[in-house]
Formats: sequence, structure tokens, C-alpha cells
Amino acid sequence: MFEHIKNKSPFPKEKWRKFLGSFERMEVPAKTLLLHEGEVSYNAFYIEKGIIRAWYNNDGKDVTFQFFLENTMFSSLESFKKGLPSMVSFETIEPCILYKIKKPDVEAFLEEVYDNPELRTLFMDALFERIFDYMKHFFSFIKDTPLQRYLNLVKAKPEIIKRVPQHYIASYLGITTVHLSRIKSKILKENLL
Repeated sequence: MFEHIKNKSPFPKEKWRKFLGSFERMEVPAKTLLLHEGEVSYNAFYIEKGIIRAWYNNDGKDVTFQFFLENTMFSSLESFKKGLPSMVSFETIEPCILYKIKKPDVEAFLEEVYDNPELRTLFMDALFERIFDYMKHFFSFIKDTPLQRYLNLVKAKPEIIKRVPQHYIASYLGITTVHLSRIKSKILKENLL
């Protein structure tokens, strides 16, 4: 667990052990809600195995906003940091192996991270990467057609196409499952991939 992070980090081994000891391992089935929209987030999660989706309710309809794959940490950032109600729900798509950490443990670790310029840079880079993903997704809705959004997803995150049910992908792209089927037919017919 966390090998890809530990290998990049100059943090001393004893501090890593202490930090990693704060995580609680969880095995959860598919369709498990980890956080409900409107609740305050007191935990962050690391995904060892499985896929999580972030979604919100729009007039009774689930709208998928983001997918999180293996070796990723996630939380409702605004809720976790500021104690605000979460704007999204988090749900497992597949059976998952997760590691949960409580907010006070993260805060204690971050205090030490902020004192180390290299670690602070790594942490900020990871945070900005998530913000950039949100920005790309948002701008894609403004400038790209649904076909272009689907092709971008296929190229950037093929694992999502392989492992995520079509109705979640359609929701993420802002289209119906019928429209997604038409797009996939067009791609096959015109050999666009």
C-alpha cells in the first residue's frame, strides 16, 4: 500500500509508519455509499482495489461527477477541510479494498508535511491534479461535443470504459444511455478509434 507515494517522498520511514498506522483497512461491496451528499466528511480514503464514483442528486436524478481508481486518495475536499456539508456522495462501483483515515490523523500528518518543502510540493501537486481534472471536465462540457467527450475519456482513462457500467459513463458525459449507444455505434461504423 502507498508504495508509489512512499517512493517519491523524502519523508522519514518512522513518520511514514506512524501515518500509515492511522489507516483502517476496509473491504466493502459494490454499491456501498461511503458518504452521502449533505453529510460532513470526517474521513479520507485510499483505494487499493476498486472504483469509486462521486455523484450528486439533480432533481431526483444521479449525476456522476468523477471516478476514482486504484492508488488514489479521495474525500469531499471542501467538506473535509472546512466542515461543510458535502456537495457529492461517494459510492463504490466494484467491490473495493479501501483504507480510511480520520480527519485529526490527516491534520497531524499535514502539519509535518507543511514543514517539509519537498513534501508540501508533492501534496500540492496531488491536490492541483484533482482540481485540473475538475477543470478539464467542466471545460469539456462547454467546448466539446458528447462524441468528443467520450473519445477523450477513452484515450485518457480506458480503465473507466472497461470497468464502469454504461449508465454511469453516460451520466458522467452528460448524456443518456441511448445517446451513448449511438455514439459507440458511430465510432465503430466510422472507425474513429
